[in-house]
Amino acid sequence: MRSAMLATFPLFLLLAAGNDVTGDTGDKNPNFVIIMVDDLGIGDIGCYGNDTIRTPNIDRLASEGVKLTQYIAAAPLCTPSRTAFMTGRYPLRSGMASTGRVQVLLFLGGSGGLPPNETTFAKRLQQQGYTTGLIGKWHLGVNCESRGDHCHHPNHHGFSYFYGLPFTLFNDCVPGEGSDVLNDLQLTLQHLTLLLGIGLFTLVCVRLCGILEVSLWLLLLLLILGIVAAAVWYVPFGLLRTWNCIIMRNQDVIEQPMTVETVPQRLLAEAQDFIKRNADRPFLLFFSLAHIHTPLFTTPAFAGKSRHGRYGDNLEEVDWIVGKITETVDSLGLANNTLLHFTSDHGGHLEDAHSLFGQKGGWNSIYKGGKAMAGWEGGIRVPGIFRWPGRLAAGRVVDEPTSLMDLYPTLKYLAKDTQPDRHLDGYNLMPLLEGKAARSEHEFMFHYCGINLNAVRWHPPNSNSIFKVHFFTPNFFPPGAGGCYDTGVCMCHGEHVTHHNPPLLYDLFHDPSESRQLTPETELRYTEVLEQTARAVERHKSTFQSRNVRGDMDVQSSTVQNQMSWEKILWRPWLQPCCGTFPFCGCKEETDLYEKTSI
Repeated sequence: MRSAMLATFPLFLLLAAGNDVTGDTGDKNPNFVIIMVDDLGIGDIGCYGNDTIRTPNIDRLASEGVKLTQYIAAAPLCTPSRTAFMTGRYPLRSGMASTGRVQVLLFLGGSGGLPPNETTFAKRLQQQGYTTGLIGKWHLGVNCESRGDHCHHPNHHGFSYFYGLPFTLFNDCVPGEGSDVLNDLQLTLQHLTLLLGIGLFTLVCVRLCGILEVSLWLLLLLLILGIVAAAVWYVPFGLLRTWNCIIMRNQDVIEQPMTVETVPQRLLAEAQDFIKRNADRPFLLFFSLAHIHTPLFTTPAFAGKSRHGRYGDNLEEVDWIVGKITETVDSLGLANNTLLHFTSDHGGHLEDAHSLFGQKGGWNSIYKGGKAMAGWEGGIRVPGIFRWPGRLAAGRVVDEPTSLMDLYPTLKYLAKDTQPDRHLDGYNLMPLLEGKAARSEHEFMFHYCGINLNAVRWHPPNSNSIFKVHFFTPNFFPPGAGGCYDTGVCMCHGEHVTHHNPPLLYDLFHDPSESRQLTPETELRYTEVLEQTARAVERHKSTFQSRNVRGDMDVQSSTVQNQMSWEKILWRPWLQPCCGTFPFCGCKEETDLYEKTSI
């Protein structure tokens, strides 16, 4: 017996050493570093098929970890998609889905945002003892009823530390780039102001020349109307750079308006510092980049270096940033206890281009459509990479349907959070990532355009097929074009869409570009697919406690206040975040501290 024990002792030591190599950390909770790019096309990354833009650091993450090929956003626009990502639930459940034209938050001074009673993955992890931080873009609201109540702010949604853009990076943030906010309304107000001014000037001339007797009351009325029209345009719209383009540290505005040129270095430095500060305790870092959303950055070290103009330059800068974050994690010895995740909030913006700079939006590979184009694959299929040395096998590829909403239950599982939760639409990804499950739990997935159920995909049991049913599609303009070029984003209602009866049907397994519509003659399961998806829609509707059904395929929960209404979205001066005394807002952050991250 004793000799047998001695003989097996070296084997025991070898196994123990092997456990150390593969990152066995016992009961210690893992760290999480979540990197999300804004508006990144799935076809822009080397490991997803791009061979003209250099992304070696992102590609290395994929080679060292697991790559998802059907990672789906819950919406093709940032505010609803990020809501679903943060909560593990379709944005309709939070009131963060549009009922009409406006599909994202437009003003920091609006009252809409992620409801205070919603639960994010950060809040769940914070309750498990995690230190949580958000560096970068938020775009889910700030205040509800007064400046400083911060009811929608990241600090009130589970992030103990926040540094970055409470809004997003808009063209309005850079002089000369134009405006992204209600351009037609702005133009109408400007024309109205001009017409009132011309009318007033003409009547004054007529009165002074004695041609006609013009009432002073009429002149006064025109003057007042002109001043009001000018103020209604200039105060909220002419000063958008001041109102929306700001930097906050926790609940303090530290730069207004922000200096866009230095944003990438500052965000990177803050992210690296957060990791270093919390290296000895479990932490969650959500690093939400301002790239690749327009306006594009002009960092000198990357300008003109890519083969795809300014967009390619920005993407190669993103890759460099990802490399620096990975290097920080690895240099601190945290790699084997850190799940590092890379993704995008939705697909690339195909319609965004400039006569001088060329394409400003991303490439979505073979997939049809893009940002703000309803449920077409190009707007919702995004990169999904998970690296965790010692826990996840290097080089694994998962072709099953998965969702950005799956991150919430995955983090809960890994943080050992077993407390009851509200209804979730995502599933724990770990069985798929670790190779312990071959099939996704997403037999059905539902795709919304605003509040309207636009499409459903079905992955039948014991089948490779992934059927996708489109109940309506956006009307591309001009007809035959690849997007809604008249407005820049596709609408989800009324005359802007075409309803299909019977629905359009595709098999994504054989036709991922959604170019060959199936018919009863070409698909034996045609009738079964439509019947199964119809039943799935009814079951899905039943998960909303109260609902108001608009048509056959539209669902709106009446128990949740709509956060995307005009009342919630439009600018209110008393809600505007400000450094200094409103309306004289203005301050600059000392940036000397960030010189260490200069490229």
